[in-house]
Amino acid sequence: MIFTTPPRPLDAEALFPGLAAHRATATRLHPRAGRPTPRDSHVGGPLLWPTGEPWPVCDEPHRYSGPLLAVAQLYARDVPDLAPGPDGCDLLQVLWCPFDLHGPTGYGMHVRLRWRRSAEVREVLAPQPRPERVGFDGYVPEPCVLHPEQVTEYPYIELLTGELGERVEEWDDEREEAAYEEEDENDEDESEGETAAAALPTYQSDLSVAPGWKAGGHAAWNVTGPGSADCQACGHAMRLLLTVDSCEWRSDSESWRPRTAGAGAGVGAAADANRPTGVAVGNFGKLNVFSCPRDPAHPHRFSVQ
Repeated sequence: MIFTTPPRPLDAEALFPGLAAHRATATRLHPRAGRPTPRDSHVGGPLLWPTGEPWPVCDEPHRYSGPLLAVAQLYARDVPDLAPGPDGCDLLQVLWCPFDLHGPTGYGMHVRLRWRRSAEVREVLAPQPRPERVGFDGYVPEPCVLHPEQVTEYPYIELLTGELGERVEEWDDEREEAAYEEEDENDEDESEGETAAAALPTYQSDLSVAPGWKAGGHAAWNVTGPGSADCQACGHAMRLLLTVDSCEWRSDSESWRPRTAGAGAGVGAAADANRPTGVAVGNFGKLNVFSCPRDPAHPHRFSVQ
């Protein structure tokens, strides 16, 4: 099956030529239920983990000290926008603790990343450790295969500065106000109001940052507002490595809902399409993972949005 993002409802660069300087590509991963192997890019499947290498456990000071959960792995060959790993590594593996018991608040996530050179793994660990208990079902991903697709993105609206930022924000505000006025006029017919709102795409919802699981591109900061993502080792500005999202789209980003084609399209293909992995980050938000472009071996940073 093939998953494609519909064309954007408006040409962002035609509306705001200054955006061309901020254009980036991201690879939407489009996870869907499947039976991945250790040699596949996937969510929730077995990792290409060598026999003899200790499986990581949670070493944070709390009541759980069991094995971390395998979340995902991405091969560079499959994901064009996956940032280069350290020392020629071509495989990124993501694991996390199945409990929200970390950090200063005692409710934070504990995420572990492992880069490796896939060609060096001869014998794969099997079976692989799994926690005997979990603190939250949303930390247990369903096995999914990936259908990577590159899309064009532009920065989160609050990161646009100067005249460009002012013009975009003013344009968005005008369209949102017009949509609300149209909805009020049609409040006796709810469907007409919803259609009117949907007919007015905005930069924030439809032209900037793609929702869902993805590699690269721009980060969304919808909960905290734009934060610092500088490398703690060298101070260099970090870039978005991976987004782990609870949903593939939301009510305000319906235009990003992928189309399906090919074998299986239309035959139950839409079932659970918005939450295929079953993962829930925070209050059904997303986890942004950042890496240092100067030295990929530097510690990663994380932000829940």
